[in-house]
Amino acid sequence: MPNFPLPYTDTKPQGAADFYFAINATFRFLYERLGRKAWIAYLEHLARGYFRPVNQAWQRGGLPSVASYWKAFFDAEPGGDVKVRASPDEVVIEVRECPAIAHLRRSGRAIVPYYCEHCAILGAARAAEAGFSMNLFGGNGSCRHVYRRAGELPPQNPADIKEVVPC
Repeated sequence: MPNFPLPYTDTKPQGAADFYFAINATFRFLYERLGRKAWIAYLEHLARGYFRPVNQAWQRGGLPSVASYWKAFFDAEPGGDVKVRASPDEVVIEVRECPAIAHLRRSGRAIVPYYCEHCAILGAARAAEAGFSMNLFGGNGSCRHVYRRAGELPPQNPADIKEVVPC
């Protein structure tokens, strides 16, 4: 992977927020047609396949690489209020306003209640591939992601992830 922390390059400073419509619809389709287990398997496959170059960069570069990726990721996301903090022992992503949830709500979309779980599922699978652990706390438009070395976090407690509720 080049020195650019994202697995893609783009000429515009931020992506198009309407992509969140496609994500929400894809989650709904997979979950309703194939079930929860298939939806989770899809996300885990995405984490290990599409994100492999990033996972490998994280493995090589350690927690500073994790922080660099997430800073670049949220800088490229349209909207939202996110702060990435890094220390030698952990990376914490404070999502004060999730760009996806905010856009979907502003657009009057019915958001799948399990939307926030995708960050925990993808994050944990990606972290494991790179030798880290990841937990998610919160949801419903505001959350905190914590990354540490493998084994330094307990397993994700599903009760720590809030469902998205209609506004």
